[in-house]
Amino acid sequence: MDSATAFAPASVSNVASGFDIMGFALDGPGDTVTVRLTRTPGFTITKITGTTAALPFEPDLNTAGAPVIALFRHAGTSFGAEIEIRKGLPLGSGIGSSAASAIAAAFAANAALGAGLTGEELLPFAIEGEKIASGAVHVDNLSPSLLGGFVLVRGYGPIDLVKIPPPDDLWCTIVRPHIEIRTKESRQALPKQVPLKDVVTQTGNAAGLIAGLLTSDYALIGRSLHDVIAEPARGPMIPGFQAMKEAAMRAGALGCSISGSGPSVFALSRGKKTAEGASDAMSAALDAIGCAHSRSVSLISPVGARLCSGETA
Repeated sequence: MDSATAFAPASVSNVASGFDIMGFALDGPGDTVTVRLTRTPGFTITKITGTTAALPFEPDLNTAGAPVIALFRHAGTSFGAEIEIRKGLPLGSGIGSSAASAIAAAFAANAALGAGLTGEELLPFAIEGEKIASGAVHVDNLSPSLLGGFVLVRGYGPIDLVKIPPPDDLWCTIVRPHIEIRTKESRQALPKQVPLKDVVTQTGNAAGLIAGLLTSDYALIGRSLHDVIAEPARGPMIPGFQAMKEAAMRAGALGCSISGSGPSVFALSRGKKTAEGASDAMSAALDAIGCAHSRSVSLISPVGARLCSGETA
């Protein structure tokens, strides 16, 4: 084929105690990228829709452009490409906007070229896009957006991914205050050193969360959704964060924390009804301080990136 269009979903990363090593895909919006081969070398972004932000049209500076360039160079092809991007996710939202663009671009480029790379083989190319957004190599948004489901990043040298089957009745509430927090800035707020006791606490919570997911132990999941490293540094950057967290817990959520680098806040609940109740409660907390926001309720999506037949960005 000489062109391909791919979609990649939003995702929640860190998942409280899993900083840079855990994430899951959301069943809802995402980004769509079309890659069209050209007989002349070089790369052009021809269209960006779905956002009013001034995203760069220079392919090597764009989170969707960089993966395409990297994959084409790896393939050693003489083709160039035209790239179209449709943003379904707001920038700086904390639900994997840059990751979805990078994954969709790599997925579409692989199909357009007929390169035949597997999902995990596409990850290094998508990382080139995520580097532009965050200035660091982390795949806790990229991997669930690519593979779907709940993903544990066991290690980075080399990248070692483990898919964790979540319980069937685990629901996610997302509430996004209408502000933008850039990943690079949010990472700069993190502590440079962490006390040993906090490392022990965080490690125990991360292990407990994985065990709870594997055994469908909702109480253990709830006890483990506590972040003592990133959340204390990033929480003050998000309007009404503490009020949202307390409201979600009163509504029966298992736990509540920051999605990625924020400002989106997620809560996990057992059952859709509880998740919707948490959504109402968190929304009311932001209404009380006059903070505009959007919200949604979703299962963890078992499906990650996929091709879109007959559709362009």
